[in-house]
Amino acid sequence: MKSRPFIALFALMLISCLAIAQFPVQIKQLGPPGSNQNQNQQSDDTTGVEGVKREPYPLRRYFKSLAGKDSMNITRMWAGSFIIPGSAQLYNKEYWKIPVVYASVGGFLFAGYRSNVAWQRSGMTRDRNTRDLLYLGAALSYWGSVLDGVKNFRYHKDVLPARASLYSAMLPGLGQYYNGDYWKIPIIYGGIITVGYFISSNNSQFQRYKYLYYETSNPDSPLAGKFNAQTMKYYKDTYRRFRDYSILAGVFVYALNIIDANVFAHFQDFDVSEDLSASLFPGIIMPVAPQFTNNSGPMVGFNLKLNF
Repeated sequence: MKSRPFIALFALMLISCLAIAQFPVQIKQLGPPGSNQNQNQQSDDTTGVEGVKREPYPLRRYFKSLAGKDSMNITRMWAGSFIIPGSAQLYNKEYWKIPVVYASVGGFLFAGYRSNVAWQRSGMTRDRNTRDLLYLGAALSYWGSVLDGVKNFRYHKDVLPARASLYSAMLPGLGQYYNGDYWKIPIIYGGIITVGYFISSNNSQFQRYKYLYYETSNPDSPLAGKFNAQTMKYYKDTYRRFRDYSILAGVFVYALNIIDANVFAHFQDFDVSEDLSASLFPGIIMPVAPQFTNNSGPMVGFNLKLNF
């Protein structure tokens, strides 16, 4: 009989216990009421829990991890690769990729700088477009190095929720592809395109009525007598508000894309079959805390297991 939900619940409880174990808490035994031991415990409770301290992650440990002498999680590796390009490849022990990263990013930047100098001298549109394309190539090379580090991070499970979140953060829909939820990708990009359309439309209307408001507010403008300045101000503020709401909607769609990738990556280990069953069989029940029971011996009872 399958019992994956119970295993998942037990694993969640175990992870919680391990997380709490990272905080060194000094536990004191509580004495009888009125004793000195109990008074000391109450005084400690009023001043805070003694010894509670979160273990820091110093910069020295980060560099030890890069040297292969320690480990780090995928989020720290991802954040560090933004600051130090190629550090993710160093941690993943893919050393041959490091010169490729620096050669591509540095080469595009240098060529873009040369094109920018040529554009400033000649003023030709071709040089400016070449500069923009080269700078875009440098940005894509930098972005690709970070994404490559996330992809090649070693983990003992096939699906890592943090990897799915980082995928969707760097490229919306990529986390859903990683989870196998391919049907969600058109929905995500449909929402992004819709939000982008409303942002562009409302912003263009805002710029239009902003121009008309300033023109109608100027007595020397030829548009001063054709439109009412207060009406133009009303439409200007309205479309600016609509534009801001559209931007917030875009942020919501982007955040929902990341949350969806993370949540459904956690669901990869859950048993979602339609096997609903129960079993009842006799068993021996041991007391949880024998020191608090009058009868510390085992008892005969029944065990009930539900599979859902």
